[in-house]
Amino acid sequence: MKLSCFSFKLLFLIFTFTVFLFFAPLSLALDMESTDYKIQYGNVVIGGKDQSSSGYNLSTSIGQVAANEFSSSGYIVKAGFQYLHSIIPFTFSISDINIDLGSLVPNTPSTDTTTLTVSAGGAGGYQVTAIEDNPLQTLAVGNTIPNTSCDSGTPCSIGTADVWTSNDDYGFGYNMAGQDVPVDFTNSTYYRPFADNSASPPDSPVVVMSSSKVTMPTGTPTPAPASERTHESTVTFKVNVSPLQDEGTYQTVIKFTATPIY
Repeated sequence: MKLSCFSFKLLFLIFTFTVFLFFAPLSLALDMESTDYKIQYGNVVIGGKDQSSSGYNLSTSIGQVAANEFSSSGYIVKAGFQYLHSIIPFTFSISDINIDLGSLVPNTPSTDTTTLTVSAGGAGGYQVTAIEDNPLQTLAVGNTIPNTSCDSGTPCSIGTADVWTSNDDYGFGYNMAGQDVPVDFTNSTYYRPFADNSASPPDSPVVVMSSSKVTMPTGTPTPAPASERTHESTVTFKVNVSPLQDEGTYQTVIKFTATPIY
């Protein structure tokens, strides 16, 4: 039996926050958060601006509390917004947001890939998380291809990859390879199931790329070369179905969220 082809879409969510400060007789530090983000600020400044000419680039802020570099024999503290300010913008891209794994043949795994690219120069690095809306399923009837558990002798979970090479073990999962990926993706045979937002209770998004390393500019005002500030990894999607799997067009949505860390 040959199954109809299926595809699923990848959705990248971008959150933009703009704060306007007009007049405040009293300013307090405030953590802003929701289910999708958290912004931590130590203080609120009263002004600031990027300024430039043909000979210089200058970024300023006004109203910082104890903004300076403090050091001792055991530590260095760089306090104030300007020490977190980066001339390297934070960007995130996905090379292919429509993954089509084609017509599925039982006991014959099908794979496809996409590349995640992060350019980060923030003081605290970044992380990318992933979660699926639901397991692969048909829209009309609701038939489902379950998430993989990997090989029966080497079970995996949403937080721990393991070997999935047997064509007699079925499901849907992913492998990560490249820069800043979790260490449990030992090689190309190691897979995980995606965290599932439709589970009861819902899974939390799982980190698939992360780095705490600060990539500083090599010169001023010239940013570091792209090779020094760009981080790439490859996501390999894999599905394997049994001869008893119902025919249909299966799909889901995978949400990748990239967050700079300061």
